[in-house]
Amino acid sequence: MPIDRRSFLALAAGLTATAAAIAPLRAGAATVAVPMRRNIPGTTEALPVVGMGTADTFNVSSEAAERKPLAEVMAMLLRTEGSVIDTAPSYGSAEAVTGDLLRAANARQRVFLATKISAQSGAPAQAQWGRSLADLRVDKVDLLQVHNLIDWQGNLRFLRELKEQGRIRYLGITHYRDDAHEALERIVRNERVDFVQVNYSVAERNAGRVLLPLCQERGVAVLVNRPFQDGRLFRAVKDRPLPPWAGDIDCGSWGQLFLKFIVSHPAVTAAIPATSKPRNMADNLGAALGRMPDPGQRERIAALLA
Repeated sequence: MPIDRRSFLALAAGLTATAAAIAPLRAGAATVAVPMRRNIPGTTEALPVVGMGTADTFNVSSEAAERKPLAEVMAMLLRTEGSVIDTAPSYGSAEAVTGDLLRAANARQRVFLATKISAQSGAPAQAQWGRSLADLRVDKVDLLQVHNLIDWQGNLRFLRELKEQGRIRYLGITHYRDDAHEALERIVRNERVDFVQVNYSVAERNAGRVLLPLCQERGVAVLVNRPFQDGRLFRAVKDRPLPPWAGDIDCGSWGQLFLKFIVSHPAVTAAIPATSKPRNMADNLGAALGRMPDPGQRERIAALLA
């Protein structure tokens, strides 16, 4: 939704203040751990392994009180160059909020911006794409994805046209349920796509059986959605202490343990947890730092929710 001048100026001021608050961390870069990155297959472009989704969390009004924590979340993400921001036209006002925040921070070039097509191919998809560009305040995005396989054959043709025109850099397909994995596998086997976005977590490991190894074999980048199963993982470990061996892989929270399980898989390019809370964003970003679990430690993490 549009943002008026007064709200925009307040938002820009808030982002500036937040950036100033974190500047000392940049100045002391020699003592700050470097976030893990992973290359997009077939390229030299590396993305931080923890980015950010916007489903539900960025679907807010133009009220300054609702935007302020999101501006802080965005400022934290912007500390790491090239982080993924994933959004979609079906996420309510999330595209417009994302566009406003990036504009206020003058930060479009500092992120890897991804959105989706969820309309039927042809005129509906073209119209939706135009609205996404307007809401995001951009003329191109880094990644455009066919959302939840909606009319995927026609929409993949449209995405290929946009890529040839230089309007997008990469194209992909997405889904968020296990029952779509076989369809995703068929597409990866038979079509050329740059990215697959899929659900994968310590309690939803089906993608790790076939789809993730297939993507690795075919040179397809992977974004992971629903890393916390919409909060269900935290409810499952409520009141349980973090296992003492979590320190062996530099985890200070359950969220970091869950995210490190995901991003330590060699096929995963980045996980994109969504949050509207700055403290959660800081915790999520911590999962890209320090030691990562080896295969045995990953099994140990999985056993915690078996």
